[in-house]
Amino acid sequence: MGNKKKRKYEGIFRANEKGYGFVEFEVEDMEDVFIPSKSVNGALNGDTVLINIFKPKTNERRAEGKIVKVLKRDKDTIVGIFQKSRNFGFVVPDDKKFDTDIFISKNKCLNARNNDKVVAKIIKYPEKGKNAEGEIVEVLGNIDLAGVDMLSVIKEFDLPNEFPLPVTLEAMGIPQEIDKKDIKNRKDFRDIHPIFTIDGEDAKDLDDAVFVQKNEDGTYLLEVHIADVSYYVKEDSILDKEAIKRGTSVYMFDRVVPMLPFELSNGICSLNAGEDRFALSCIMKIDSSGNVISSDVCKSVIRVTERMSYTDVYKIITNSDEEIVKKYEKYISCFKDMEELAHILKDRRLKQGYLNLDIPESKIVLDDNGKAIEVKKYELNFANEIIEQFMLTANETVAEKFYWLEAPFIYRVHEEPELEKINEANKFLFNIGYKIKASKDNVRPKAFAEVLEKIKDTEYEKVISTLILRALKIARYEAENKGHFGIASKYYCHFTSPIRRYPDLFIHRIISEYIKNGYHLNEEHIQELEGKAIKYAESSSDCEKVATKAEREAEDIKKAEFMEDKIGEEFDGIISSITSFGMFVELESTVEGLIRFESMGANEYYIYDENRKTLVGEKSNRVFKIGDKVKIKVIEANKLIRKIAFELVEEN
Repeated sequence: MGNKKKRKYEGIFRANEKGYGFVEFEVEDMEDVFIPSKSVNGALNGDTVLINIFKPKTNERRAEGKIVKVLKRDKDTIVGIFQKSRNFGFVVPDDKKFDTDIFISKNKCLNARNNDKVVAKIIKYPEKGKNAEGEIVEVLGNIDLAGVDMLSVIKEFDLPNEFPLPVTLEAMGIPQEIDKKDIKNRKDFRDIHPIFTIDGEDAKDLDDAVFVQKNEDGTYLLEVHIADVSYYVKEDSILDKEAIKRGTSVYMFDRVVPMLPFELSNGICSLNAGEDRFALSCIMKIDSSGNVISSDVCKSVIRVTERMSYTDVYKIITNSDEEIVKKYEKYISCFKDMEELAHILKDRRLKQGYLNLDIPESKIVLDDNGKAIEVKKYELNFANEIIEQFMLTANETVAEKFYWLEAPFIYRVHEEPELEKINEANKFLFNIGYKIKASKDNVRPKAFAEVLEKIKDTEYEKVISTLILRALKIARYEAENKGHFGIASKYYCHFTSPIRRYPDLFIHRIISEYIKNGYHLNEEHIQELEGKAIKYAESSSDCEKVATKAEREAEDIKKAEFMEDKIGEEFDGIISSITSFGMFVELESTVEGLIRFESMGANEYYIYDENRKTLVGEKSNRVFKIGDKVKIKVIEANKLIRKIAFELVEEN
């Protein structure tokens, strides 16, 4: 923060496509400051800036400021479409918040052709009404070429698309079979009972396997076996340093930007059926109410009996496919025990206030050329829930165990929402007869869960789930345990996906050290690990944010691509959000588009009621509110600008 006397503050500029923006601050008690377009002073989205506040905050509006200096540029390269002229060219950025085209002189075009997607390095930033200037450093290919759209997203978010040669060589040097000499140091779960992986049909990196058995006394044995990636990725190795840099795998339909090379993620670390694998296992005894009454975490060797899919497990537990039931006949009792335990665990969670948000994910189907040919809801069934409940339970058990050991650790933290956000959500909920009960000193997940339970299977379920999600804080990684509000859990970590998340890999390393040293580490080593936990929690949270944005952008591109040949077609939808410039409508397929005021009827003016989140027609008094069903016509769909627009269809 700058000198308070001069009213100068340091923050991050978040631009809007219309030219204005806001400055965010790391200091928690400072609210965003509005920056009008005339006061942006050449700052671009993501830049670190110094601002002067010239209009303080009032009850009606937020503080207003002017950018006096750009302290640090967020980007020095931009991905966009090259527009060629005879003597020069321009790059039109994919990121619409980067509000200037980039001038490219003739000798800096790198032989790019018109309508090529390119990466341009900025040589000169915009100033006094002049465009930015740059040079093309990479040509990705024509905008219509298969795969160029996803490659553009990878470049836009600076994702590490390829592994450096030293990383690849180190991965290739790792044997693809376990070292049999190390078996004696591990608990051997092979040939004792069946162990299963349960995943989607197209999953390739299998890092969790399970076994459940109901005991004679009514308790359950739950084994969760997780790939022992830390055995292969040694601390401070080339592989480890690359994994820290990547932080997480990024999934984009027909491709993945993995945290670890293929030799590990799909090879020796993947719990492939019929192959001996090293694991870190969490063994739990659970009572009939879903409480973990005893647990152990150990180094192990396992051999997965069968690779199962969610679809087949669901067919088995519902007895809905004779052929599949017959194929896995000898394991049916095991899957039935899994189903029974998962119901018990979920019921216990719901009583605690677990937020069961019903927000369907999209499944986007691509053809052989990578073009979106289908968008639909991703169908989940209770087999997904089985694995979800088992992984949640293992994550909680491990987090609680190492919390009480006072070990250096990385926790998955989700703090309680701010009262202001809850009150904002309640303004809408009041209109339909609901309220999240909360006060300054009492914000409980149970209050949210009660509302979710009341609206279950009603027309408002999807809308209110989304509304509540927006009121919640974003989960992150921290070296300090602060609980997980959404799961209604006091202790929570990410333990179950070390192939694709660095925090899981890091805590595996800590767990392994504690096991090896009889749960006693010297003070100097503890302090060293605590420092690393703080550093890696922060870097992993940052990597996760970038990955989430990249995955969202990829999804927006493919949804727009899918809708491009549907312009003029009519669909039924539901109003998912209302703003001061129009309303968003979501279709059954999960595709969402904007209806601007001008597309809601030529002879009507709509008044936006911010408190009720409604639009009211000035002449007709017609009211549009979140959750209303409407008929729309697609009037625009453009994957290059990631935009889908609808107009309202008046029904007789």
